[in-house]
Amino acid sequence: MPQNLTYPASAKVPHATGSDAASAAWSPFEKVLFRVAFIYFAIQSIPLDWKYFRRIFQINWLNLTYGDIFDLARYQPRFFGEQDTFANWLVILVIAIAGAVIWGNRDKDRRDYNQLYYWLRVVVRYRLAAGLIAYGFIKFYPLQAPEPSLSNLNTAYGDFSAWKLFALSLGVVPNYESFLGLVELIGGLLLLHRKTTTIATLIIIPFTGNVFFSNLAYEGGEYVYSFYLIILALFLFAFDANRLFRLFALEKPTVPNLFKPDFSDARLKFGRVALKAVFVLFFVVIYGSKTYAGYHSNPYQYPTKAGLPNAAGLYNVEEFVINGDTLAYSALDSVRWKDVVFEKWATLSIRASRPRVIDSTNVEQIHFDDAKRNFEFAGSGGRNYYGYELDENTKTLKLINKVNASDQILLHYTRPDSATIRLSGVSSGRDSLQVVLKKINKKYLFQEVKKVGRRGEFKL
Repeated sequence: MPQNLTYPASAKVPHATGSDAASAAWSPFEKVLFRVAFIYFAIQSIPLDWKYFRRIFQINWLNLTYGDIFDLARYQPRFFGEQDTFANWLVILVIAIAGAVIWGNRDKDRRDYNQLYYWLRVVVRYRLAAGLIAYGFIKFYPLQAPEPSLSNLNTAYGDFSAWKLFALSLGVVPNYESFLGLVELIGGLLLLHRKTTTIATLIIIPFTGNVFFSNLAYEGGEYVYSFYLIILALFLFAFDANRLFRLFALEKPTVPNLFKPDFSDARLKFGRVALKAVFVLFFVVIYGSKTYAGYHSNPYQYPTKAGLPNAAGLYNVEEFVINGDTLAYSALDSVRWKDVVFEKWATLSIRASRPRVIDSTNVEQIHFDDAKRNFEFAGSGGRNYYGYELDENTKTLKLINKVNASDQILLHYTRPDSATIRLSGVSSGRDSLQVVLKKINKKYLFQEVKKVGRRGEFKL
C-alpha cells in the first residue's frame, strides 16, 4: 500500500495485533448481531448431538473405512428425525437469539468481540473444509456417481426420476466427475489457511450454489446440506466483503484487517499447530488414501457379492409358464416377464408391467453392507430388483425383492448352453413358474466409445 494514501477520519481501520491492540469499539447493533451469529454458527459447526458421539463409539477404529470418516464430516445438528430439514435451523436460530439476549445482559460493557470473532471463523473454516473434502474425494475418485448398471442401461428413460437421470449422466463422464471433486478439494484445502479463506469462498459459493440449484431442479435429497455449506461460506466471505467492495467496486483505498490473536503462550501456539496437523492427517491423508483404495477395491454404490458365474447380461424371456399356463408376450401383461438382467453381482432385475414400489431415497450415504446399497434401484421404475442367494450345489436361486421384502421367489436353474438359462420354481404368491431365458448379445454405446476413444471408429 503506498505510504502517501490518507483515509477519512470516519473510516474504521483495524489496528495491530494481540489482545492489547487498540481497535475501534463495536456498535451496539454489531455486538448483538455477533452474539446471535456466534451461538448460531457454533451450534451448526461443533458436534453437540449425542447421536454423533454414539456414532463415534460405533466405529471400529482398528478397521476404519472412508465411509466412517464421511459420516463424521457430514455432521449437521438434527432435532427432528434423521433427515436434514430447515426446521432444525429454525430451532437453532431461536436458541441463538435467546442465548444472545442472556449474553448481552451479562456482558454490557464489552468493547468488541475481535478475539471471539477470530476463533469463530476458525471453527467455521475447518467445519466447511471437512464437508467439502468429504464430498471432494468421493467425486475425485468417481465413486459418488458410478457408471450405470446393466439394469439401468435397459430401463426406459421415462422410468427414471429426475435425480437418477442426473446421477447416471454424471456417471458416464467420470473425468468430469473427478474435475468437480478437484474443485471441492481445492476450495476445502484453501480454507485451511487464514490468508486464502476469501479466495476459497469465491470458489465455494458459486460451485456449491450450483449444487444447491441442481438439487432443487433434479429433486435431489442434498439441497438442505448444500445450502448449509453455502451459509458457512457466506459467513466467511462476509469478513472481507466490505473491503472487496470498496477496493474493486468503489476503487477506494482499503486497509486489510490486521487483527491477529495472541499466541505468545507456547502451549496455545503448539496446540494450534497440533490440531491443524491432526485435521490434515485425518481428513486429507487418511481419508484420501482410503477413498483411493475404495475406488479400486471397494466402491460403495453397487453390491459386491458375486452373482451367478458367467451370467451377466440381458436376457429375452422366450417362454413364460405360470401355473401351467403359457403366456404369450404382451407389452400390457402385468404378469408375464418382458426381459431379465443378471448383473455381475448378486442382483437380478425383471422388466414387467405390474405396479411396483420405487425407492426414492437420494441422500448420500456410504454403506458397506450389500443389503443397504440402493443406488442401482433407487429412483428407477420399470424393473423389479431382486437380490439373490445362490446355491451352486443344489442349483437354486432364492430371490428377495430389494424394495418389498415380502416378494420372494425360489427358483431352480439349469444352463443347457452358455446363452440359455431355464428357471422353475414358486413365487411368494404360491404360483408355479417355468421360464426360459435367452441371452441377447447387446452392445452399449458409451462402453464402445470407452474402448476405442471418442475419435475412434466403432460399430454397434
